[in-house]
Amino acid sequence: MAGIYIHIPFCKQACHYCNFHFSTSLRYKNELQAALLKETALQKSYLAGQTVETIYFGGGSPSLCTKEEIQRIIVSIRNHCIVSLDAEITLEANPDDITEEKLRDWKQVGITRLSIGVQSFFEEDLLWMNRAHNAQQAKDNLELARKHFENITIDLIYGTPQLTNEKWKQNVETAIALNIPHLSCYALTVERKTPLHKMIEQHKSENVNPDKQSEQFLLLMNWLEEAGFEHYEISNFAKPGWRSRHNSSYWQGKNYLGLGPSAHSFNGTSRQWNVANNQQYIESITNGVVPLEKEELTETQRLNEYIMTSLRTIEGLRLDLIPEERKLQLLATSKKYLDNNLMLLENNSLVLTKEGRLLADGIAAELFF
Repeated sequence: MAGIYIHIPFCKQACHYCNFHFSTSLRYKNELQAALLKETALQKSYLAGQTVETIYFGGGSPSLCTKEEIQRIIVSIRNHCIVSLDAEITLEANPDDITEEKLRDWKQVGITRLSIGVQSFFEEDLLWMNRAHNAQQAKDNLELARKHFENITIDLIYGTPQLTNEKWKQNVETAIALNIPHLSCYALTVERKTPLHKMIEQHKSENVNPDKQSEQFLLLMNWLEEAGFEHYEISNFAKPGWRSRHNSSYWQGKNYLGLGPSAHSFNGTSRQWNVANNQQYIESITNGVVPLEKEELTETQRLNEYIMTSLRTIEGLRLDLIPEERKLQLLATSKKYLDNNLMLLENNSLVLTKEGRLLADGIAAELFF
């Protein structure tokens, strides 16, 4: 089982907090589409005959693509890879791109799941983030999307300087009331070289407050638990039966192929990533060469990656997957977290508690070999 990620590096405008690779110019859109199709052929052996269970259009804003562009990519993948008949095919979409016609088109070309970048249902928050949609569009077009797709997830951001606990609660309650079966909720991170980072440096915006973010994360866990959501990964919550199959494959260490500029791939023993430059990517692919860097992973690196990803999940870190010679060291390091109720030992697995999830990255780093 494997997955494929397609990076569409175009956006209408730049969100202040975003550090992903994208361009607000569509100048090379046609050339990039052609390069993506060619890379699919060049990389056809990467997954070595494994069945592709999930395809994910990310970005950027894939909802800027035409029906024909999306269809050509899906057809190319099916021509060069073994794709499951019931594959989960996700498209990231911005609320302002959603129309009745586009929803029908996406359904027709094989999209089975939408990931909609809402971030907030408050106008002032969206303006502060420099999002392209407004609050009313978010609500109206989510209702429209629900008429065509059952499998929908939305992104929400918490821990922004202006977000009160009451506003955060209203955001979550709005999503629940709209009957959205999956939520991805992220604490705002201030990334270097972003407009937000510059605004904070120039004292034009307040910085984030880690204590406030922790408080809002704890509130989120309690609200969604009460609403019947399963907290199956640190940032992801789903009603029973609505987990993201694609993202779950990352946390389970399954192989995946990344297509497009800046896209990452993993085959179990090595990791590689394409150049994060549209022109360089197009030129290299046109000449028949995938422009990538590659890192071979040692056994210790693979173990540490498993520790990091598994601790983020509800199933936790399975001790039977840790070599015997390493297990005693891992349990010894884990003892203080077990004693302080930040971690539990259940069914031969180490699982973080709610309080432990607040410190997931730090705990994982201390358990590394």
